[in-house]
Amino acid sequence: MNDDLPLRFREATLADLPQLVALLANDALGKQREQLAHPLPPAYIRAFHQIDRDPQHELMLALLEDQIVGTFQLSFLPYLTYQGGLRAQIEAVRVHPAHRGSGIGRQMIHWAIERAKARGAHLIQLTTDKQRPAAIRFYESLGFRPTHEGMKLHVQSIESP
Repeated sequence: MNDDLPLRFREATLADLPQLVALLANDALGKQREQLAHPLPPAYIRAFHQIDRDPQHELMLALLEDQIVGTFQLSFLPYLTYQGGLRAQIEAVRVHPAHRGSGIGRQMIHWAIERAKARGAHLIQLTTDKQRPAAIRFYESLGFRPTHEGMKLHVQSIESP
């Protein structure tokens, strides 16, 4: 593991979208829910534009030289609790398979934490599927704790082409 890789971070552009979807689809769970096709299904493009327009959401890339090696979404959620506090939500964390175990994920999460602090977040939260025990261990190694039980309700199926 190398926590000193010279990573750069930048927001994703529409041109990056095919590579991002490829990263999201590149594991057992992602293969079940993503649709990696050329051209990409329009739903990805619509979602990208929604994220890109909203200043409360940042779709980030980690780059090693000019190669995309990771991605995550950082969302800022205003709350009335905690006296009107701002929470940061980290989602869709992925590292390119050729670079897993190299410290890139650790650097991405550290960057996200610092970005959240800079935006005034009082709390940083994330979810990970219970079927990803290695991810759970990884997040715990960074100081995240399983303080709440998360629950989800799928109310609509994903459309197929």
